[in-house]
Amino acid sequence: MTKKKIISIAILIFVVVSTSILIGRWSVAIVGAAAEGYEELKVFTEALSLVRKNYVEDVKPKDLVYGAIKGMLNSLDPHSGFMTPEMYKEMQVEAKGEFGGIGIQIGIKDGVLTVIAPIEDTPAYKAGIKAGDKIMKINNEITKNMNLHEAVSKMRGVAKTPVTITIFREGWKETKDFTIIREIIKIKSVKSKLLENGIGYIKISQFQEQTADDLSNALEKLTQEKINSLIIDLRNNPGGLLNSAVAVSSQLLPPGKLVVYMKTRTGERTEFYTEGGKHNFTLPMVVLVNQGSASASEIVAGALKDWNTAVILGTQTFGKGSVQTVIPLTDGSGLRLTTARYYTPKETSIQSTGIIPDIIVKLEVKDGEKKHPVIREKDLERHLKSEQEEDKPKEPEEGAIIEVEEKEDMQLQRAIDLLKTWKIFKELPKAS
Repeated sequence: MTKKKIISIAILIFVVVSTSILIGRWSVAIVGAAAEGYEELKVFTEALSLVRKNYVEDVKPKDLVYGAIKGMLNSLDPHSGFMTPEMYKEMQVEAKGEFGGIGIQIGIKDGVLTVIAPIEDTPAYKAGIKAGDKIMKINNEITKNMNLHEAVSKMRGVAKTPVTITIFREGWKETKDFTIIREIIKIKSVKSKLLENGIGYIKISQFQEQTADDLSNALEKLTQEKINSLIIDLRNNPGGLLNSAVAVSSQLLPPGKLVVYMKTRTGERTEFYTEGGKHNFTLPMVVLVNQGSASASEIVAGALKDWNTAVILGTQTFGKGSVQTVIPLTDGSGLRLTTARYYTPKETSIQSTGIIPDIIVKLEVKDGEKKHPVIREKDLERHLKSEQEEDKPKEPEEGAIIEVEEKEDMQLQRAIDLLKTWKIFKELPKAS
């Protein structure tokens, strides 16, 4: 059992699959095909030679090799992929949380590029893109057989430049083009305010480098306002930096508590523990989650649930519990390779099952109200199955994503009511 820190990068590309990524711990070694049992490479070199000699047009060997690597990674789970040198450099920029894009999370469902969720206050959100929308074309290029990373690359770009995506939505008879102007995507990851009855509210929209510090400042401000309880909203949080999730947990749990561990195919286990943060929050706390809570947000919710520090309320989370390691190759390109699974402190796999709340609260659909289909990790093609998937009870049905105003937000209102009740019971006189 090992205990160590690994510098991690999130791929919060906002045209992206929710994920947490680790910078490569491995170097590239030159290996012999026979020694590694890769005799099948002979067939590959034969095919490469035949294409080079006989294809109707001249093709560069590099393009053929890149295409082969891309195909190999695409045959794995939906989060593994190949990055050209240009894409690898862009990924490093993305880690800072500022780049040109339109602001959506995407996945592949039933063979079709599909919107998981638009990110609030981004160009896609403002243009009316909805969860469940199927992206049929990008700049008039058909997306069939296009992998996620290619789609991401095509939708990202320089700020103030347009990109046109062709959308088909359930209930429509035909597709519709949305021309969206890219913007620099830089979202403030923490927002806070004081609610009624001394209840503090903090919304964490993603896990960036500064999120833990921003959370600390928000807690400090709310503490000065004499809050007696806290709601942390992780709904529609796609994840982010693993280190940020651990640092956030360190603000809410005592030092030395296991936050999450990951386990490789060989059983190697790496653990991540809380350290001494500015706060060791001890007030009653409710954490809101839904189907859009993924990856790093599931890590935080799972840790708080397992340590009985907060009540988790809402609907079952996305279920992104796999670890992607970024491995640079010798020519500046790189692999994004799924190398491990995440587990909560009580050894529950997050992968494809997610976090099931202590209190399940669904948003009700009113007559005439728009709703959009739920998409989770288990709906993505070639997703990894959880080791515990077969042993778990049947997961609750969640219905659909529903758009509501804050005053009609039943999940938030239930959280407020729960904390009010908590305070009332705490103040009741003890029986003598």
